[in-house]
Amino acid sequence: MRIAAGDIGTNSTRLLIAEVSAGRVVPLERRVVVTGLGAGVDRTGRLDEGGVVRTLEVLAEYGRTARDAGAQAARVVATAALRAAAGNREEFLDRAAALLGVRPEVITGEEEAALSFEGATGGAAGTGPYLVIDVGGGSTEFVFGAASPAHAASVDLGSRRITERFLPSLPASAEELAAARRAAAEAFAGVVLPGDPGTVVGVGGTYTALAAVVLGLPAYDPDRVHGARLELAALDTLTEHLAGMSLLQMAALPSLDPARAPVLPGGAIVAAEALRRSGRAEVEVSETDLLDGIARRLALV
Repeated sequence: MRIAAGDIGTNSTRLLIAEVSAGRVVPLERRVVVTGLGAGVDRTGRLDEGGVVRTLEVLAEYGRTARDAGAQAARVVATAALRAAAGNREEFLDRAAALLGVRPEVITGEEEAALSFEGATGGAAGTGPYLVIDVGGGSTEFVFGAASPAHAASVDLGSRRITERFLPSLPASAEELAAARRAAAEAFAGVVLPGDPGTVVGVGGTYTALAAVVLGLPAYDPDRVHGARLELAALDTLTEHLAGMSLLQMAALPSLDPARAPVLPGGAIVAAEALRRSGRAEVEVSETDLLDGIARRLALV
């Protein structure tokens, strides 16, 4: 069955076209564009029109791609930015539905976590039980389980939110960096896991971008990134390094989408503090995530 799965996130808008057979997801095409839909939503409760226009342009292209690919079923979900944008959420969803032919669904943080777990653990190399950490632009999800999710938590803190609150410009000062780290640690302090994970799996653009930087890739390579292991000490060191760079210096990193540069230091803080909360010192980075979980569920309907 050919599936189109979409994810409208706080920072990026993504598409997966895949063939699904017997629960196995075979990607045919993955796309991601940093659209910044959630810029300022934490402060205003509304989606910024610039981010709306960029996101709708991308969704129009994704709709054409899905139709050209002959997708037999499609589902598009929206996450933290749309959960927070009470002021103009419905207007955006109406405009998006007209372009896609399917209305995006605003899902809860708990469902977002469960979908990420389903997608990530299908491609993980480690042993269970698993803890999947999904760092988004507006929220971070923790989901724990063996063969299926047993416990999930969603925290309203992600790469864009922490950047807008604590890192107004780059390079960041030592005081700004320390305040952001404290805020992330405090936000995650309430996350209680039902057991010790055998493997921590990190998903989302923050973890994949950080892995590419740590690996020193000359260009982003999903095959190299998938399965890469990042140690907490390396994440802490990288956070210091990124926070000390200017936007121009960061945008020049060969493996990094320049549009992600403004929120990557904040994302690194969130990624490191989330891993620290897990009690483990290493995370396995996965290219398979929420989109793969959507695709697998769609094929079962």
